[in-house]
Amino acid sequence: MPTLPETPSTTESRPELVAQRVRHPLRFRQLQVSQVERLTPHLVRITLAGDDLDGFVSLGFDDHVKLFFPDPVTGALALPTVGPEGPVWPEGTRPTMRDYTPHHFDPVAHTLQIDFALHQPGGPATEWAAQAQVGQTLGVGGPRGSLIVPTGFDWHLLVGDDTALPAIARRLVELPAGARAEVLIEVEGPDDQIALPSAAALRVQWVHRRGAGALPLLDALRRTAMPAGVFHSWIACESTQAKALRAYLTTECQANPQWIRASSYWRRGSADAHESL
Repeated sequence: MPTLPETPSTTESRPELVAQRVRHPLRFRQLQVSQVERLTPHLVRITLAGDDLDGFVSLGFDDHVKLFFPDPVTGALALPTVGPEGPVWPEGTRPTMRDYTPHHFDPVAHTLQIDFALHQPGGPATEWAAQAQVGQTLGVGGPRGSLIVPTGFDWHLLVGDDTALPAIARRLVELPAGARAEVLIEVEGPDDQIALPSAAALRVQWVHRRGAGALPLLDALRRTAMPAGVFHSWIACESTQAKALRAYLTTECQANPQWIRASSYWRRGSADAHESL
């Protein structure tokens, strides 16, 4: 049940709403697990620590770092060095790598928190997170850059599944008082809901995957009354659903494509699939 914007706008007419890209020097860090917290049955938060976090920067709420996992048999961790053309790997097998959004970085304590959604059947990242213990080692590369999305839209639409929770939580924390956000989050069931602190006015819809159809977020968005005004949409979930959500916003809601940021964080049947749509 979309409500269309009263006055379409573009980035040309609203330059203050143009996102800014910031590049960061490439660095690779070897960190140690300092804490493991089970937030929900399907979400674990792992805190990493180490002096290598000196100079770490993450300015965008949906930044990505590359995680390098140790060999599951030997525990050895291989990391590249930075060469003129990018990463330079030592001889031998490269480690398993995955992209993750930093949940929180504390520059004083030198800690970095990463949230892992525990899927079944689990891939290498899920398997590592499920067994993670204090003292274990993990490699982190990046982020290579940040996209800083302005907060001055009339309202914000955030749609994602449990893999998107770290980015959604970061965005809600940075939205100021007076901002408004519509939030739709797909999780397995009620036990997987978490607190989402924010100074903004929020309407959060928890969409439970258990017993739902093939595209539960799209079904929930179709039932959502869309406020009037200029809005920014952020989408991150399984590939098929992310594409369907973006198509719904551009065709049926006539949302401005310049203000839609949609990403496939994973693809059904694939162990590693992350792409911008």
